[in-house]
Amino acid sequence: METGMMEQITPLIVITGPTASGKTSLAIKLAKKFGGEIICADSRTVYRDMDIGTAKPTLMERQGVAHWGLDLVEPGQLFSAADFKEYATKEIAEIRDRGNIPFLVGGTGLYIDGIIFNFSFANRSDGRYRQQLEGMSIEDLHKYCVNNNMSLPENKYNKRYVIRAIERGTQNVVKNASIQENTIVVGIATERDELTNRVTQRTEQLLINNVVDEATYLGNKYGWRSEAMTGNVYPIINQYIRGKIDYSTMVQQMIASDRQLAKRQMTWLRRNPHIMWCDLYSAEHYLSQILARLVNP
Repeated sequence: METGMMEQITPLIVITGPTASGKTSLAIKLAKKFGGEIICADSRTVYRDMDIGTAKPTLMERQGVAHWGLDLVEPGQLFSAADFKEYATKEIAEIRDRGNIPFLVGGTGLYIDGIIFNFSFANRSDGRYRQQLEGMSIEDLHKYCVNNNMSLPENKYNKRYVIRAIERGTQNVVKNASIQENTIVVGIATERDELTNRVTQRTEQLLINNVVDEATYLGNKYGWRSEAMTGNVYPIINQYIRGKIDYSTMVQQMIASDRQLAKRQMTWLRRNPHIMWCDLYSAEHYLSQILARLVNP
């Protein structure tokens, strides 16, 4: 790294966007070229063993670029946005100390916001909060989960299970009005048809990579009711394994699930006025110019 790079506080480069938008491959390309390290901001890839179904970057893809935020806990363990903030803040500081550029990359909006707005988290498990939840209908509880980027439990029509999931995932958040200094946030904007094609291609690749075998292994090891197994494609594959749906239906439901996830992610991310939205090509050009000036001032 050039000495000029060390004379200023290295900015945090944030690349976000919906699932299958191409943000991970872009971040890897830029990190390799400009001396960066990547922190994955994804609420599913924090789990060990869940590699294929979460579209975790492969060992080959990670080659040449240090990746952080992967395989932090087992699927049965809880890992909150507050946990991620504590972890990622420490990693960002250490990456800067090594003279490298920190990249925060992912589509979990609460993880991203917790860092760039410097959230202060406090648990909300008091009795009054539970009474409020118990007074809501199951439909309103579902809407609450969607609006707050929370995963529904497998038994999503059991009110007690849904309330427990909300209590686990809810924090009382205090945030700053503006993002932290030395932070550049880019969102990957993708046309609907293109995103559908990318989601379809990724689903096909998951199946080629034997995601059904992975799901079977995870279900047997951790149980299908494990919180980590209630999201992503795993519940759909469970239905296929149990003979409730056929293969074709499973594939279509997996595609639809990822499209719905992308929609929820965009609903969350669009609330942030500090994100600069652009397509993959424009994002690469824009960030390359910024990073080139940092490395060679």
